[in-house]
Amino acid sequence: MTQALTIAKFGGTSVANYEAMQKCARIVLANEATRIVVVSASAGVTNHLVSMAHTPMTQEQISDVCKAVEEIENAILTKLSNPDAVEGKLEDLLAEMRELAFHEEILHRDDLKDQLLSMGERMSSLLFSAVVGEQHNAVINFDVRKVLRTDSEFGEAAPQLETIHELSELLLRPEIENAMVVTQGFVGADEQGRTTTLGRGGSDFTAALLAEALQADVCEIWTDVTGVYTTDPRIAPNAHPLPELSFEEAAEMATFGAKVLHPATMEPALRQDIKVFVGSSREPEKGGTWIMRDCEHEPPYRAITRRKEQVMVTVKTPQMMYAQGFLQQVFTIIAKHRLSVDLVTTSEISVSFTLDNPANSVAQRLNKETIAELETFCDVKVEGGYDLVTVVGNHMQSAKGVSSKIFAAVSEYNLRMICFGANPHNMSFLVNENDSTEIVQGLHRSLFE
Repeated sequence: MTQALTIAKFGGTSVANYEAMQKCARIVLANEATRIVVVSASAGVTNHLVSMAHTPMTQEQISDVCKAVEEIENAILTKLSNPDAVEGKLEDLLAEMRELAFHEEILHRDDLKDQLLSMGERMSSLLFSAVVGEQHNAVINFDVRKVLRTDSEFGEAAPQLETIHELSELLLRPEIENAMVVTQGFVGADEQGRTTTLGRGGSDFTAALLAEALQADVCEIWTDVTGVYTTDPRIAPNAHPLPELSFEEAAEMATFGAKVLHPATMEPALRQDIKVFVGSSREPEKGGTWIMRDCEHEPPYRAITRRKEQVMVTVKTPQMMYAQGFLQQVFTIIAKHRLSVDLVTTSEISVSFTLDNPANSVAQRLNKETIAELETFCDVKVEGGYDLVTVVGNHMQSAKGVSSKIFAAVSEYNLRMICFGANPHNMSFLVNENDSTEIVQGLHRSLFE
């Protein structure tokens, strides 16, 4: 019988400083099955690296940001019981960060940006392995780029699953036989060995990919909240953690705005039927949320999510009536410009759809060229200022009274789009961004309080 294998991932706040890392070390050492630990960059570091990779700065400003990163890393280093063991390696990484930050092409080359953005995880994994090493002799700081093979789409690299599996079996499994491995989230490498990144939130994805490659039993996601909540407790103070979620529910929640989960995390876990646990590294004794294929209870309402900064696009033409191929034309252009559609509604002569717009990135890609292509055969209207609110649950299409209870709770508000019936796990509506907080609060009172 093969030994149980758990992969634990710790987010940025969990490895923010030496004391936080100590708590994480106690968590992983308390579970004999935990053989691989995936860490994010220490809190604040990635934001500093992103600013240097994307914002024009003077030499002095770059130097100041580098110093801010160095302060975070050195504050951890100086508290180690044996800092000399890793000080040289940390200095090398900080020197590499500085060289990249001052590179004259950093703002124009995506490969250099990914190299720079990887530095946070590479430093935190080095320091965390040293913290674990204070309590446990056999610890290896493993470079995940040896096994996490991706394509060359810098910034949003796609994992190459078969190669990851082969390399993990060849290079990673032998290491975990006799030692605990600490490695980096978010980071990968293409066939040429160039550093790539999986996008923000990619550390969860990394942990799930490694769990899939090594057929792990459990993938733990340790963060700063005690599990997945019925909704964001900052919006609804009476929100409470959920003891369990199905993979489908968790995937819907992650896709539609639950920040505690990365949307792609559920895919590897579902493919290999790996249980996922979400808990707080600050308060591990409080338990958390288990995500699995089959739950003990499947209530019609499980949670409410909100995704901000949505763009609604309406394309309209009298020629659409009874016309074949209109939708294909529209979505071919949208796909060509790498825009991802969420909700879709249609009428006789028009189609409306929503696009997620974090930090106005979609607004930039939905540019004059995209609109000009669409306008060759239809009228185009682009509107912002919307949020997407989603109720996640089970059997929502068939359970009596589900939709009426939801609509009763939002009856005072203007809903621009409603999407219901495409699957049994959600009902979504597009609402004015100024109403979304009240809508989530009202839904939570009606469904969960």
